[in-house]
Amino acid sequence: MNRRHPGPDPQTEAESAAPPGHRDDDQRVRATEEARSSLTESSEHFGTDHLVANLAARAVSGGFVTVGSQAAKFALNLISAAVLARLVTPEEFGVVGMVLAVTVYLGLFKEAGLSTATIQRDKVTQAQVSNLFWINVALSGLVAALSVVLAPLVAWFYRDSRIVDVMVALSFTFVLTGSTVQHNALLVRQMRFRAIAIIEILSLLAGIITGASMALLHFGYWSLVGMQLCIAASALVLTWGISQWRPSLPRRGTGVAPLLKFGAHLTASDLVGRLAARADGLLIGRYFGAAPLGLYSRANILLARPLEQILSPISAVVIPVLSRLQSDPDRYRQTYLRAYDTLALITLPCAALFFVLAEPLVLLILGSDWRDAAPLFAGFALVAVTLPLSVAGSWLYLSQGRGSDLFRTYSATGAVTVAAIVVGLRWGPLGVVLALAVATLTVRMPIIYYLAGRRGPVRTADLWRRFLCHAPTWAVVCAVTALAHATVEEASPIMQLLVCVPIGLAAAAATILALRLPRSIVTYLWKNISNSLRMQWSRAA
Repeated sequence: MNRRHPGPDPQTEAESAAPPGHRDDDQRVRATEEARSSLTESSEHFGTDHLVANLAARAVSGGFVTVGSQAAKFALNLISAAVLARLVTPEEFGVVGMVLAVTVYLGLFKEAGLSTATIQRDKVTQAQVSNLFWINVALSGLVAALSVVLAPLVAWFYRDSRIVDVMVALSFTFVLTGSTVQHNALLVRQMRFRAIAIIEILSLLAGIITGASMALLHFGYWSLVGMQLCIAASALVLTWGISQWRPSLPRRGTGVAPLLKFGAHLTASDLVGRLAARADGLLIGRYFGAAPLGLYSRANILLARPLEQILSPISAVVIPVLSRLQSDPDRYRQTYLRAYDTLALITLPCAALFFVLAEPLVLLILGSDWRDAAPLFAGFALVAVTLPLSVAGSWLYLSQGRGSDLFRTYSATGAVTVAAIVVGLRWGPLGVVLALAVATLTVRMPIIYYLAGRRGPVRTADLWRRFLCHAPTWAVVCAVTALAHATVEEASPIMQLLVCVPIGLAAAAATILALRLPRSIVTYLWKNISNSLRMQWSRAA
C-alpha cells in the first residue's frame, strides 16, 4: 500500500541547509524575542510585581487622579441634574426610574463578578482574561435579550405602556458595557487611574451633552434614555482605544474555574444586595405611582451621587492595593484602617451638612418645583451617616477573596433592608427612608462589622473602635450648622448655603483637630500628600 508523504516545508529545508551554528543562533534569537514579548505583555496588562515596591506612592498618586476625576464627574452630574430637572418633568424621570429599578438587577449578570476576580487574583494570564471576556460578552447578550422579553411584563406591573419601548432601548447598554468589563478590570489591576479617569469623564460629558440636547428638543424621557446609551457607547470606544488589550480566542484548560467560582459568589451577593436596595423603588412605584417615585429617586440620586464620588475613588484605590498586600498582614491592617479613617473624615461632616441644609440644597439644585423632595433628601442624609462606613466592610471581603462570606453578609443585611422598606411603606416614601436610616445603624452595620471581622488581619473591634472615634464629628457639625441655619432660614437658598457651609466645615475641622485619632490621620495624610506633590514637582522640574 503506497502512502502519500507531504511535500517538503520550505522553512524546514532552509533551516536544514543553514550551518548548525547559524540555526542555533536563529533559535536563540526567536526564543529571546518571544520571551521578551511575553514579558512585556505580562508587565503591561497582567503583571503586578512592579507595583508593590512603590505601592504607597502609587496609591497617593492614584488617589489624586481619582479624586480629581470624581470631582469633575460630580460637577458634571450636578450640572446635568440642574439642567435636566428644568427640562424633564418628575413624571418623566419616574418613567425611566421604573425601568432602571428593574434593569439594575439584570446588569449584574453581564459582569458576573469577573472584573473583581481579575483585579483580586495574584496571577492571571492572557488566556484566562480572554475567556472571561467572552463569558462577559455572552452573558451581556443574554441579559439584553431577557430585558426585551421582560419589557411587557414590567409595563404591566407598573401599569404604564411607555415602559416597553424604554426598556427595549436601554437593553442595548448591556451589550456595550459588557464588552468593556475585562478591559476596565485590567486598567484597575495595573492602577492606571489616569486612563480610567479620562474614559469616565469624556463618556459622561458626551452623554450629558446628548441628553441635554434631546431635552431641549422636547424629547422628554427619551432624552434620559439617549444619555444612558451615549455614555455606554462612548465608554466602549474610549476603553478599547486606551487599554490596547485585545482578547484571544477562547481556549480550554486555562485554569479559569476558581475565577468563575469567585465571580459567582460576587454575582449572587450583588444580586441579593441590589434586590434589597432597589426594593424601595419597585414598591414605591407600584403603590404610589410615577410622581412620588420621581421625587424619591431624585432625592436619592442627589445624595447618592456625592457619596459615589467619595466612595468610588477610595474603593478604586484601596481594593487593588489591599489585594497586593494579602501576604503582609500588618501592612494590610494598617493600610485598611487608614483608608477607613479617611472615608470617615470625609463622609460624616458631609452627611451632617446635607441633613441640616437639605431644603436649600434641593431648591438651589433642582428648583422650587422639587420642594417636596427636601424631606426625603434629609432622610437619605441620615442613611449616609453609616452607609459608607458599612460599605467599607466589603473591601475586606473583596481584597481577601472571601466570596462566600460576602454572600452570607449580603443575604442577612438584604433581609433587614427589605423588612425596613415594608415597615416604612405604611408612612409613604418618607417613612421608607427613615426606616432605612434606623435599620442601617442598628442592625445592618453591626451584622457587617461582625462578619467582616471574623477572619483576616482586621477585627470587628477595630471597626467599631474607629467608628466611635469619628462619630462625635457628625454630632458637632450637625449641631453647629443647625444653630447657624436658624439665623438665616428666611434668606435665599444660596445665602443660607454661603453662611452655613463654611461654619459647618469650620466646626468639622475644629472637632477633628481636637480628637486624637482623627488628628493623627489628618497629619499622616498631609505628610504623604506633601511628599507625593514634592516628588511630582521634582520630576517635572
